[in-house]
Amino acid sequence: MNSIVLFDGECHFCNQSVQFIIKRDPKVHFNFAHLSSKTGRQLMLDLNIPADSDSLILIQGNTYFIESTAALKISKKLNKAWPLLYSFIIVPKFLRNFVYRLIANNRYTLFGKAKSCKILKPIDQQRFLF
Repeated sequence: MNSIVLFDGECHFCNQSVQFIIKRDPKVHFNFAHLSSKTGRQLMLDLNIPADSDSLILIQGNTYFIESTAALKISKKLNKAWPLLYSFIIVPKFLRNFVYRLIANNRYTLFGKAKSCKILKPIDQQRFLF
């Protein structure tokens, strides 16, 4: 079963991050859903994910990861040198999450809101859950 990445569909940076993951995930480890989609909302309810989790969530089976842990676990499955980023998991979580939240809390100011979704290749469209 593929892992699911929940993301903020309005955030330009989040949308670009999804495109980044797709390009570096040739083994198709990940599917995607907007946090506000029917699937995203249902997964958050089913797994008791806190409602204030509003940027990036990784779901693997019945377990979820948020913030820097989610990002690092995603990097571990990407191709080329990206799995090396997982070594940052040894950095204390409060430090990793401080940096993560600094970016996440200012993502609209720094990167803007997405005006529209990028048109995906049909093979990539299949990876999105609605």
